[in-house]
Amino acid sequence: MSPARRNDWHALSESEVADLLDTESEQGLSADEAKQRLDQVGPNALTQKQDQNPFLLFLQQFNQPLVYILLGASLITALLQEWVDSGVIFGVVLVNAVIGFLQESKAMKAIRALSQAMVSEATVIRDGLKRRLSSAELVPGDIVVLQSGDKVPADIRLVRSRELQIDESALTGESVPVEKQVDAVAKDCVLADRSNMAYGSTLVTYGTATGVVVATGDRSEIGRINELIATAEVLATPLTRRIGQFSHMLLRVILALAAFTFLIGILRGESWIEMFMAAVALAVGAIPEGLPAALTITLAIGVGKMAKRHAIIRKLPAVETLGSTTIICSDKTGTLTQNQMTVQEIHAAGLKLSVSGVGYAPEGSFSLDGNDYPPQNHPALLECLKAGLLCNDSQLVKTDEGWRIEGDPTEGALITSAHKAGLTLDSLLQSLPRIDAIPFESQHQYMATLHQRADGKRLVYLKGSVESLIKRCANVLDETGAIAELDQARCHREVESMAANGMRVLAFAVAELADDQAQISHADLVEGLTFIGLQGMIDPPRPEAVEAVSACQSAGISVKMITGDHAVTAAAIAQEIGLEGKRLENGRLAAVTGHELAEMSDEQVEHLVGHIAVFARVAPEQKLRLVEAMQRRGDVVAMTGDGVNDAPALRRADIGVAMGITGTEVSKEAADMVLTNDNFASIRAAVEEGRGVYDNLIKFITWTLPTNLGEGLVILTAIFAGLSLPILPVQILWINMSTAVFLGLMLAFEPKEPGIMERPPRDPQSNILSGGLIMRILLVGFLLLVGAYGLFEWELAQGESELVARTVTVNVFVFGELFYLFNCRSLRYSVFKLGFFSNPLLLVGVAGMILLQLFYTYSPMMNAAFGSAPIGAAEWLNILSVSFGIYAVIGIEKWWLRHKLATSSIKPEAKPESKPQKQSC
Repeated sequence: MSPARRNDWHALSESEVADLLDTESEQGLSADEAKQRLDQVGPNALTQKQDQNPFLLFLQQFNQPLVYILLGASLITALLQEWVDSGVIFGVVLVNAVIGFLQESKAMKAIRALSQAMVSEATVIRDGLKRRLSSAELVPGDIVVLQSGDKVPADIRLVRSRELQIDESALTGESVPVEKQVDAVAKDCVLADRSNMAYGSTLVTYGTATGVVVATGDRSEIGRINELIATAEVLATPLTRRIGQFSHMLLRVILALAAFTFLIGILRGESWIEMFMAAVALAVGAIPEGLPAALTITLAIGVGKMAKRHAIIRKLPAVETLGSTTIICSDKTGTLTQNQMTVQEIHAAGLKLSVSGVGYAPEGSFSLDGNDYPPQNHPALLECLKAGLLCNDSQLVKTDEGWRIEGDPTEGALITSAHKAGLTLDSLLQSLPRIDAIPFESQHQYMATLHQRADGKRLVYLKGSVESLIKRCANVLDETGAIAELDQARCHREVESMAANGMRVLAFAVAELADDQAQISHADLVEGLTFIGLQGMIDPPRPEAVEAVSACQSAGISVKMITGDHAVTAAAIAQEIGLEGKRLENGRLAAVTGHELAEMSDEQVEHLVGHIAVFARVAPEQKLRLVEAMQRRGDVVAMTGDGVNDAPALRRADIGVAMGITGTEVSKEAADMVLTNDNFASIRAAVEEGRGVYDNLIKFITWTLPTNLGEGLVILTAIFAGLSLPILPVQILWINMSTAVFLGLMLAFEPKEPGIMERPPRDPQSNILSGGLIMRILLVGFLLLVGAYGLFEWELAQGESELVARTVTVNVFVFGELFYLFNCRSLRYSVFKLGFFSNPLLLVGVAGMILLQLFYTYSPMMNAAFGSAPIGAAEWLNILSVSFGIYAVIGIEKWWLRHKLATSSIKPEAKPESKPQKQSC
């Protein structure tokens, strides 16, 4: 017995499996042999990656360029004995580090949650006796007995099965329980089609089985997923990448300017101590101390907004990442669809009838060629609906949350369609009480129930696959309810038409038996049945998902469906939802299966993801491969998922989105965001909020950098002119911190601008600031330099003290920022276009800043602490004039840019060409 991992157990016969594992299905392993194998292969548990030391993980949070600058600022202000300012800056750094630590410490919980998914008990045959053991004690070769309700404890090759059905949705994405059998299947079939295998962590929903354990722990399928999670590279978000690039650039510029300032002063013969303090002032002025706090708070506000729209953010940067998303990869079942099977089409007596309504709510009607069709006019239709209701073991229940099914989803759809025709089970059973039944069996592919009519006649109703029933039928019910000749070829064409639209098709038949027959057997149903009709059902799209997909695609975001379901069903749903992608010659959306992906090179997959919208029957590593291919193309990928199989791709994606209702703990721990309603429309809402968050971050950066630039330029100008500093380091800190809190952070509450979902996604490779915004920052910085330095010199020329002149300079910066703040409420529109009162918190912040600045100017305590002095009305008039001038200049610049954009968007009518133009693909 070799512990090596094999991937072909499903292709081997029962005897080959037993020989390879040296076991016997009746006796199982002996206790001694099991112990030896346990020592050899280890326990049936997943190996966890050793967690990083928490202290080192915390220290890593400080390993960022912007943090270096802030720590330097904190140290410098401490050397200046400005303890309050030093403490505030260090506090900002500490808060950011704590938040980052908490986020990263949760990242590896996915593997721990995965390990918990494997913990259970199992019924094992050893030494010929059944024993109940911990699943951790299982070894390859053990014989395991499965029954309804059991969690499959390891990967098992089934050798005996009776009506076994297993819910494999967490592993494969299959939307309904899978029927199992024991015969060998093709070696190259995908995991979802390996009907003779039961995989660890899946759930037995019906029937019993016996099987041989073929893989445990890390060698199992779930162990392979564990490896994928552990090795999946977690990419930096677009925001963290851009902030990192911006911080490196800022660090180099600040250090270079500080060194240059110090060198110039020394060459001019100034005292090195004075020049060092001037360099410190320049560095402090250039550092945007409020940026980390603004970043964290803006993202946190976004988290709150998204929570109200059913999206719980687990990692703060994910808020902004949503706004950068270029591709959304979505699961099908429950996310894009209702996760409620619904009958949409019925074929009876040659008529094709449509059924309206979605889900399990018994609300809807029947139509023929678009016109209402009362089912009471159609005896064959009524018989078809009766058969679906009587040959049924499920129940439709109304709760406070709505209608739900207790039992099989397929049977629930049949009950609902019958109710839409006014049929109820209670009333039917009064006239047709059930006497006996044959449950559904995979080898026969049908279910049958025996009923007694009021006249004593016995009727048997059947439902099942078309293949199993059609061969047993001798005739068919016509439109009047009379017996007619059955056209099998026509019946098969109808089935093919329904299947091509992604429907699951069930056939129905009826037969009359002897009056005294109290039981039925398969022998009674071999031939002579009367065919009634077909019911086609599908898990219909969510109406809000259709709208959300359209909105995303209008916003330039591609939507891909990646599902474990069958290709035909997936493509049909995708087409109904409106996904955009390559189409076949018949006009249907093209779908690529996991089997086809396995045959392709990475380059082929990378090309494929650009134009294919539907990927079906995909394995976990293929989901991961698809995400990686999209990222290599430069896309920012959001990936949704709910199962264990989705966890590696969720972790690798730029933003992983887990389902809160149906999602496993593994998927939730691996994800950046959890949807509380499992609805694709919530992803669209989160993308909209993410774009708004990013807009507000850019607004803050565009607002705060001119102040840092202006402060640095004022210091540089004073050094070059050999004059006293117009503003001191402690005053620079006052400006930067007070305005960031009272003014800048108010931009985080700006409502989303109109048309935010009509513009294309941002280029992931673009810089955090565009060329136009850089020019605006330079312009405002220059205006602040001219206004602040000009009024400083003006006050000195009027005979005022340096204290008064510096107080004027500080107020120029504060009120210049205050007026410029209204320009930054939108980087394009005027404040009047947005609505002056649309952000009331901003007005509160402005009022608070004015009061605080008056306190700074006139309070003796503040005068002593910050070197300020009271000023008169003339000084205030000059300050407000300069500040309003800044607002007016930027307002004109924005108007000019809007006018230029509007003019450039008006193109002259194209003249007819004499030669046909080439069409781009």
